Amino acid sequence: MSTGARLFRQTAGPTAASVRELERPSRSELVYQKLRAALESGELRPGQRVMEVEVANWLDVSRTPVREALRRLESEGMLTLEPRMGLVVASISRQAMLELYVMREVLEGTAARLCARHASDPELTELDELVKREARLQGNHKVLARHNRLFHEAIHRGAHNRYLEKSLNAVNDTMHLLGPSQMLIPERAALAQTEHAEIFECIRRHDAEAAEAAARKHVRSAQKQRLKNLFPEA
Repeated sequence: MSTGARLFRQTAGPTAASVRELERPSRSELVYQKLRAALESGELRPGQRVMEVEVANWLDVSRTPVREALRRLESEGMLTLEPRMGLVVASISRQAMLELYVMREVLEGTAARLCARHASDPELTELDELVKREARLQGNHKVLARHNRLFHEAIHRGAHNRYLEKSLNAVNDTMHLLGPSQMLIPERAALAQTEHAEIFECIRRHDAEAAEAAARKHVRSAQKQRLKNLFPEA
């Protein structure tokens, strides 16, 4: 019998308690998720200082998990280290924003095209339900902001391409630097609902080219509104 075999025979398996402990998110992960949510909601805005001690007091945790979470966000480009200021929420220039939307248009268009080709019946049903629910949620803008993400994520999954989904996640992480969701703007929320319904109808018909065109139009529409909000003088 090999040494490895003897080791596994002699070593007791993991207890239910130890498995639960492994599955439980670390304090650092919880702090990270809280800060990500604050970035997504606009509670933390570009240029705003993020101080370790203030975050620790806010979340009632020690400074060690806060430090780990802040390092992670800095490595992802969500925070930057500025002279005489320390860590601040990263800002994004007009040119960088335009470049970001170019990539988002390409990726979202590709996702819609692949979703029209590959989405399963349950995935189409999910999209149908999301579109119908979005129509009922008009006016509830905070809920719509999350619902908007759910709709796009459902399309990403329906594309059945793990590398595309990974690229979309990276772009969407950077999108958070642009501030709060535009679904908080009533006019944009209403227009987005119409655009989402159009995208889904193309996907439902398995019209890949039309789905891509509708998704690209949707992203260009969002870019136009974002430019108006962030750079009104341009």
